[in-house]
Amino acid sequence: MSEYDTSAKTTTQLQGHLARVIEMLRRHRVVEELTHRQSGLHQDIVDNLVHRQNLAELQREIDELHPADVARILEALPPDDRIHVWHLVKADRDGEILLEVSDVVRESLLADMDTPEILAAAEQLDADEVADLAEDLPEEVVHELMQRMDVEEREQVRAAMSYDEDQVGAIMDFDMVTIREDVTLEVVLRYLRRLKELPEQTDKLFVVNTDNVLTGVLPLKWLLVNDPNREVAEVMAADANTFRPDEDVFDTAQAFERYDLVSAPVVDAEGRLIGRVTVDAMVDVIREESDAETLSRGGLREDEDIFASVWRSLRNRWTWLAINLVTAFVASRVIGVFEESIEKLVALAALMPIVAGIGGNSGNQTITMIVRALALGQISTGSAKRLLRKELGVAMLNGIIWGGVIGLVAWLLYGSAALGAVMTAAMTLNLLLAALMGVLIPMTLIRFDRDPAMGASVMITALTDSGGFFIFLGLATLFLI
Repeated sequence: MSEYDTSAKTTTQLQGHLARVIEMLRRHRVVEELTHRQSGLHQDIVDNLVHRQNLAELQREIDELHPADVARILEALPPDDRIHVWHLVKADRDGEILLEVSDVVRESLLADMDTPEILAAAEQLDADEVADLAEDLPEEVVHELMQRMDVEEREQVRAAMSYDEDQVGAIMDFDMVTIREDVTLEVVLRYLRRLKELPEQTDKLFVVNTDNVLTGVLPLKWLLVNDPNREVAEVMAADANTFRPDEDVFDTAQAFERYDLVSAPVVDAEGRLIGRVTVDAMVDVIREESDAETLSRGGLREDEDIFASVWRSLRNRWTWLAINLVTAFVASRVIGVFEESIEKLVALAALMPIVAGIGGNSGNQTITMIVRALALGQISTGSAKRLLRKELGVAMLNGIIWGGVIGLVAWLLYGSAALGAVMTAAMTLNLLLAALMGVLIPMTLIRFDRDPAMGASVMITALTDSGGFFIFLGLATLFLI
């Protein structure tokens, strides 16, 4: 039984723990400053007692939390406070917490640890977990760690590390229960009772033959409800969902969601059982994919520690900001071309941001839907043209309806029916442009093997701003000036 509280924490509860940790750290700093200012024979004794009392209270708070909750708290603390709390974490929990924190925070924690501390933390982990952590560890530490493992663990780590991070083999788990098909359920039950515990996320047992080839799976619920005298071969499911180690992890995660899987076997080309994947790993995959897509749409290249240095954050953000600056300059030059028209009809300056803004919103709606459909594999080459026609149809109707509304408002405000007509036409054309670009941008990116979400928001906004200004001011120049 774990010493820490294993009950799930809501966001509000976790925020409460974080607030208490921050308050304890603040009190600790205040008391330390006061005691250091004192002078006298017993200053060292008082300082030491106060120091221990505050740290003991903070450590109790940390010890009661699940490793995942400690990880969230560490991510929410500034670097100095983060390291202070990290020093209070018990050594036998270091490995679990290192697996839970984000990559950038893990990097800062590992930088604070010496080689013996890293080795002690990694030795607490299973082979698949060591493989997850290995890419962030110094090469000499990985070498030393491999030397300390037995032959089986060493081969498992090497197997997991041989796959790319987006392949099933990189996240497969080697801790599983296998049985033979020619034994009775009673024998299986006796075997399970002799085990200290079942591996986490075990909802089925894997049935293999003498060559370790997977022949089926036996769900635990079937084991419990069938006659103990029946053989495994009579009860097992022979058509189990299986995965190959070189398959894409996101495709596998979608299969887990589609078939409501908790665990599934991983087999090689000959059908031999080499590992398993579990739903908790799939949840991590989906979360990481969602985070990556969110960052990509904003033009961020990588996850960023919210307390990272100014320089590091600058390097992560500058690329798409530079692109945005160029596109904003282009939009300003479009406006500059029509300066004379704006001077003659001041109403244009007040109305043109509406055309650009609505186009940007519509384009982002389209691009969000397309990126999601691409991620789910719902778009093929044959359906792309049909999808484009559909989006253009939606844009046309929205343009006529909402362009007509804003055109009527412009007519009433400025007393010009022609201005209202130009406003309606510009809105419709810009929405059509937004729909076209909303489909073409992600489809083009994926054709060049790029992330379809990469900088999508930045690009669609730039195009609809420049296009909206050009369309509206161009129509106004032709028909109103």
